[in-house]
Amino acid sequence: MRLLALALVLSLHAARADELEWQVPFITTPEEVVERMLELAGTRADDLVVDLGSGDGRIVIIAARKFGARGLGIELDQRLVEKSRDNARAAGVADRVSFVQGDVLTADISKASVVTVYLLPGLISQLQQRFTGELRPGTRIVSHAFGMTGWTPDRSGMIRLSKAHRGQGDESRLFLWIVPADVRGLWQGDGKRFRIEQDYQKIEVDGVSGKLSGNDISWGEFRGRVEGERMSGELGGKPLILVRSR
Repeated sequence: MRLLALALVLSLHAARADELEWQVPFITTPEEVVERMLELAGTRADDLVVDLGSGDGRIVIIAARKFGARGLGIELDQRLVEKSRDNARAAGVADRVSFVQGDVLTADISKASVVTVYLLPGLISQLQQRFTGELRPGTRIVSHAFGMTGWTPDRSGMIRLSKAHRGQGDESRLFLWIVPADVRGLWQGDGKRFRIEQDYQKIEVDGVSGKLSGNDISWGEFRGRVEGERMSGELGGKPLILVRSR
């Protein structure tokens, strides 16, 4: 998976890649790290794994070969796109994965259920608003090595490499975020009112801390699920439906 130099990405962002002659070194992700990233995301056969800066295609290929998922790799370098397609055919998964030449800052990622990244912090910062604004609640994002500003990961951990890998140290740090539903605002129903403040997956409901994981929400005695402007669940064992007031 590609570790892009931020300065180069910015210089190429407004240009057509096929009109430029350039060469960028990239660092591949060790296969054992790839597998752990996909495990951390809980990758399943019904997932679409989108790898941003997909390099030689190994992440989406392993997602298809070992987890049965579908995969899409987005890569700026057309030569690596062609190499990825060759690798997919050799691995016998060309019917489940695809690779496109494109800019990760503008490519369509909205259909992903799992997003994987191995990019420098500056580029991740530019993607962060897209992650929360364009990905569906519940989408899992896994990053190798670098976190996101102000967004605490839902899970993180270290993996110690079993053998040396070019460009890698002895350990790799991984981060997982689950895209939260937008729940901020005033919710009302059955004579009850709750005001929710939100900072990514951290919520506070009338001064009480709660939990938000994708569409699943809880605070105090309430357990429920968010679907757009409607929240349904149980409060103290009794059904409760809340609607957001704008």
